[in-house]
Amino acid sequence: MKPRTTSRREFVKSVVVSRVSGASGVAASATSVASAQSAGRVTGFDHVALPMQNADAMIAFYKALGFDVNETPSIVSLYAGPNMINFHRPTLWHNATFTLRAPAAKPPCGDLCFVWDGTVAQLSAMLQRLGAKVETGPVARQGGQRKVGTSTYVRDPDGNLIEFIIYS
Repeated sequence: MKPRTTSRREFVKSVVVSRVSGASGVAASATSVASAQSAGRVTGFDHVALPMQNADAMIAFYKALGFDVNETPSIVSLYAGPNMINFHRPTLWHNATFTLRAPAAKPPCGDLCFVWDGTVAQLSAMLQRLGAKVETGPVARQGGQRKVGTSTYVRDPDGNLIEFIIYS
């Protein structure tokens, strides 16, 4: 077999690539990351979807929290501003043909945090009216807004962990 010869262009290219990935590999990586980010990136989330067991109790609980509710035969959608949570009714998540979900998802599997626009006292009063038992809080927690807030934790009727965070 004849040995492969390298053209001058291939040789120069291999030297340049070698040097970029060697001494200045970090700069090259940073440039690649910057290029990928300018091409598009995640800017938030549109919605979360969870299975639901106790539809009537869940709907009443989330309505009392102030969510707008839209019901269909298979999904209950909750809205808070631009954010949405879809709760899949049991008839949907029990259906073996419904595969667009986490395979092991069944209630309770959610851990959700909501920003509370009010005081700790107002939150406590509302949770008492709902009969929601406080598991922890109020306590200081680092939140999604990249600052510390005051959090209180309860469970919804299906047993999902619900955190309310107050930023001051």
